[in-house]
Amino acid sequence: MAQTAQYIVQDNLVKIVDMLNQLFAEEWLAYYQYWIGAKVVAGPMRPNIVDEFMEHANQELDHANKLADRIIQLGGTPVLNPEDWMRIAKCRYEAPTEICTTQVLKQNLTAERCAVSHYQQLCVLCNGIDYVTLRLAEKILKEEVEHEQEIEDFIQDIELTGKCNTD
Repeated sequence: MAQTAQYIVQDNLVKIVDMLNQLFAEEWLAYYQYWIGAKVVAGPMRPNIVDEFMEHANQELDHANKLADRIIQLGGTPVLNPEDWMRIAKCRYEAPTEICTTQVLKQNLTAERCAVSHYQQLCVLCNGIDYVTLRLAEKILKEEVEHEQEIEDFIQDIELTGKCNTD
């Protein structure tokens, strides 16, 4: 199987595997960012946000799993050392030092927008070359866009709640 997948993408194999590993590292960082955010976040809508963060964390972990499978199918090796994630990732992990719900949401929104951009880049790279990776990237991209929208909705709801309480 790996030789067939490698043959199909032969001219772009290194680029695709490198980008998949970058995204793999970013997904692990996103998983942790959501998971730890769910543990420490405080403020308006906390229970709903904790549930959403845990759902997102589980989806990010699923993305990492699928990316690892694809990297292996292409004959590559997923990033083996978690210490390398920060070096390889272009989307940065931001520790939730300010635990207010709005601040943690904004940090995750920045991360989601970065992920959307990188999955879009992977789609462009794979279009016409590697349809298996393209379909995987499209599926994950759709979920990342949904995450972005859900976070934007929470931020808007919190802001509106503040305005509605002062009227």
